[in-house]
Order: sequence, then structure tokens, then C-alpha cells
Amino acid sequence: MEDTRPHIPVLLQETLAALDLAAGDNVVDCTVGAGGHSEAILEATAPAGKLLGLDLDEAALDSARKTLGRFGSRAMLVRENYRNVRRALLSQSFGPVQAALLDLGYSSIEIDDPTRGFSFRFDAPLDMRFDRSQEVSAASIVSGWTEDELAKTIWEYGEERYARKIAEAIVRERRKERITGTFALRDVIAHAVPSFYRHGKIHFATRTFQALRIAVNDELGNVRAALPKLYEALAPGGRLAVISFHSLEDRIVKEFFKEKAAEGKMTIGTKRPVVGTDEEIKENPRARSAKLRVAVKIA
Repeated sequence: MEDTRPHIPVLLQETLAALDLAAGDNVVDCTVGAGGHSEAILEATAPAGKLLGLDLDEAALDSARKTLGRFGSRAMLVRENYRNVRRALLSQSFGPVQAALLDLGYSSIEIDDPTRGFSFRFDAPLDMRFDRSQEVSAASIVSGWTEDELAKTIWEYGEERYARKIAEAIVRERRKERITGTFALRDVIAHAVPSFYRHGKIHFATRTFQALRIAVNDELGNVRAALPKLYEALAPGGRLAVISFHSLEDRIVKEFFKEKAAEGKMTIGTKRPVVGTDEEIKENPRARSAKLRVAVKIA
């Protein structure tokens, strides 16, 4: 079962410690979401520090505006993909940047909205778009991609061992009728996997839905594109903190930090990723897969 608790920012105290914020620091929150991390950042950088918060999801920005409204002009919120952070910084004449946070998790604003199609808990259109103005949706992928493309995506992005069987089932079923809803896809997956798999600790549809979400939003491509731009945006001594939630993201971040360290351009502040305490995971189950890595720009 998926957790349905309200959104709580993960690794909040660990992130604040890693960013080592001071009064007056300017910070970029690349995925502002409901504003939980940003609120704590603005409190830590008072009275004059500013925050540039980015998000593609207008619903998330509406929530962040309510959370951060008390900070007035210190909080600047922009609807933008974080891979375009340079454009956002220029458009707001924002800088220099002493710290940046990239929280790669999706928020309860998306997962708990029954109309968005992120969750198999609700019967909803297969959507999964953070940016609802883009054309590609989960439905268009399920309807239009070849069996090989589907199997490769579900295997690579979902690390799903029954990826080929699920892809075969999707193609077989869509010949009879278009698969446009979350329950319809969930049922296709259920018939494609062995019976024991349907009763495992992790819901049998979780990995396929994750893979589709990553593909719809080009999440790994966004991370690869954003990291060098965030490095460039940081002032010397600036800190970059990244919270990832699965091994594919974490690997990209780890390798980028290692590459910059080898070039003598960054120092790695976390030899091992910081993870949630047992207490936090009990309070906020979404923290169980979170990993925090931090690096500091040298020059």
C-alpha cells in the first residue's frame, strides 16, 4: 500500500545541516513542491536571504505560495523545469547563489490527487505529467510505444524483473481496447505477473508505474542536464545538496560529484549518502528510500 499521509519534507534537518546556511544566503530550491524545505531555508537565511523556488507543477506552486507568503519578496517562485535553472536565474536577476537544493521526489500534491494518474490507488486517466501542458503522457506511452520500447523502459527505469511479460501483456490487451486508466493498467500488470508476486511486500504495479512516470517526465534526463548548470550557478564555496529516491538517480548524482572532485572543482561532503533515521521513517514512510548527497564548489 502507498502512504497517504500529508507531504512532509524528507531529511529536513540533515539537509539544513549539509547546506550550512548563513544569514543573507541566496538559495535555489529546484523542486519547491509544497514549500517545506524552502520554508526552513528562508527561516535559516533571515533576515535578508532570498530563495528562488522552481516547479513545473502549477498546483505545487499554488501550495508553495501559501506556505511561503509570509516571507514576501524574499521568496521568488517560478514555473520552470529545473534543467532550465540558468534561464530562471537570469529572468529573476537572482544571484550570487550560495546553496542549491534538488529534491527529486514527487510530492503528495501529485500522488494524492486522484485526477493526476500517478497512483494505482485511484481509478484515473493515465496521465503522470508534472507539466500538464506537455503532450507525452503515460497513456500515450502505453498506447504507442513498441513492445521492445515498453520492456526496456519498465526494466531500466522500474528495475522490474517481469518487464518483458508486462510489456507483452500491454501490447496484447491494447489490441482489444485502449488502456487509458490506472486501474486498467494495474489489472493488465496483475494478469502478467505470477500469483506470488501479486502478494509481495511491494505492490506488483509499483515498479511499472515508477518507470512510466520517469519516462513521461524525462526525470533522469533532467537530472543529467541540471547538475552541471547548478554547479556553474554556485558561487565559490557554494553547496549543492541532492535528495534522490532510487538507485538510477543516485548513481547519476554520485558520478557527477566524483567527476567534479577528480577535476578539483568540488569537494564531496558526504562520503556515503545520508539516509533517514528510524524515527523519521516511522513518522514519514516516504523517507525510507531517500538518499542525500552534498558537494561544495571550490572554484
